[in-house]
Amino acid sequence: MTSFDDILEEVGKFGRCQKRIFALLCLVSMPWAGVYVGIVFQGFTPDHWCRDGAVEQWRRSCGRSLADGRRLTAPPVNASSGEAQYSGCEQYDVDWNATLTCDSREGDLSGMPTKACADGWEYDYEGRRSFVTEFDLVCADAWLMDMFQAMLNIGFLLGSIAIGYLADIFGRKLSFVMSNVFNGVAGILVALAPNYVSMLIFRVLFGFGVKGGWMAGYVLITEIVGVESRRTVGVLYQMFFSVGLLVLPLLAYFITDWRWLQVVITIPYFIYIAYYWFIPESPRWLLSQNRKSQAVAITEAMAKENNKTLSKNIETLADDNADSTSTASLMDLIRTPNMRKHTFILSYNWFTSAVVYQGLIMRLGIMGGNVYVSFLISALMEFPAAFLILFTIERIGRRLPFAAANAVAGAACFIAVFLSDGWLKTAVACIGRLGITMTFEMVVFVNTELYPTFVRNLGVSVCSTLCDVGGIVAPFLLYRLAVIWLELPLIIFGFLAFVAAALVLMLPETRGVPLPDTIDDVEHPEKMKTKATGQQLSSRLLPDTNTNISTNQDPASV
Repeated sequence: MTSFDDILEEVGKFGRCQKRIFALLCLVSMPWAGVYVGIVFQGFTPDHWCRDGAVEQWRRSCGRSLADGRRLTAPPVNASSGEAQYSGCEQYDVDWNATLTCDSREGDLSGMPTKACADGWEYDYEGRRSFVTEFDLVCADAWLMDMFQAMLNIGFLLGSIAIGYLADIFGRKLSFVMSNVFNGVAGILVALAPNYVSMLIFRVLFGFGVKGGWMAGYVLITEIVGVESRRTVGVLYQMFFSVGLLVLPLLAYFITDWRWLQVVITIPYFIYIAYYWFIPESPRWLLSQNRKSQAVAITEAMAKENNKTLSKNIETLADDNADSTSTASLMDLIRTPNMRKHTFILSYNWFTSAVVYQGLIMRLGIMGGNVYVSFLISALMEFPAAFLILFTIERIGRRLPFAAANAVAGAACFIAVFLSDGWLKTAVACIGRLGITMTFEMVVFVNTELYPTFVRNLGVSVCSTLCDVGGIVAPFLLYRLAVIWLELPLIIFGFLAFVAAALVLMLPETRGVPLPDTIDDVEHPEKMKTKATGQQLSSRLLPDTNTNISTNQDPASV
């Protein structure tokens, strides 16, 4: 009986066919960047102050500026800081209808009574219109802006579970294509939302399809390449998210209305529907569903595109794990000591990665200065992160780079608190972004290496739900604490990252260790080391057995 990994040796582990499919699927990661952190531009909050109908009419009829109107409406705050600043949530309690004329001159308004904004707000748009300005999500309603991002992550949470389940039933390709149909419709509905509540509902639906479809593409590409290429392919697939981050500020600079930016972010998902005719179904999944004739046809087509000739008996192709009778359950993740430890540490790292990563990006939108340039510089730091991972994981291992990345992110957050705005603070912030990006990308494949085969996919799904929980928490943590003190979120981020670094050091090293097949392998790691030593000896004495050894790995591991 021939396994798919045996046939893949002849088909080509990463030939022309896989490279074409990989290139197409990598493009899926790019618009996800706009979905995930587009709030920086779509939810931009400009300077604002209370609207006073009489002052607004005076300003327009007498040709006065916004600044003139603001001085008559909003009491000053933080007057000691060089540049004048004005309250965005209070106004002078004065009836300007009776006293304001075109000949009026600004007098001393200090000591005048104030009140909360009664007639809405005026905004210094700076050329950008966001959903914050459209729906007046400021002052007492500022927390409603946080819900925009939280609802997206709720959609991520539900979609990754639901579409992941559907991908196991109906296939990776169909789930991927249908999720993009869903994404296109939901994304346009967000852009057309007539009010705040409908916008949130459509935002949940958008998140539901986006992450689930991205994960289906991730699984598909890792199931059709050789074992040696899976980690590299997985890291590069995620790196195209960083490419999307570079494109996003350029789009936002020229598209200043949040609704049109939403449309542009959504359009690629309609294009991805055409992938139905350009990417195949996963032969591994087809074999798991006993659809061998289709698996054989796709495998032969891949070999033909790779200019390879098959000599093995492909008609005996069978599922690598067909003999496995183990059934996964949630209790398997916490029943035994090491499994329980791994589940807790990995879940915490998923949570921390999401909170710190998303928090640092969204913080760019409230720091002032040129948000486009700051966003672009910060995004550039994600590329060294990917290359550092590829350079270190096979030379140093997983555990030390994973822990070090968390520690660097935490240290950068703490140091940035004590630095004044300038190039040094920007440099430290970029280093922190590099560290947390490494952490986010590493937790994906470390998670796959620490669980046994029969519970691996369940383990990754359960632990990664904490990523979406972190995404729900992040906007509230950032925006509400920043109101108290702008640097307070950095202290929280630094603490979370340092704890994550300490916990990672409690995990076993997985470099050079075979993937565990049973819970007993996880609970007795010394057996795995012995097994690894035996495999290394076998590879030196019997090189042809390497293929058979590698087929013990889970098809979806990266």
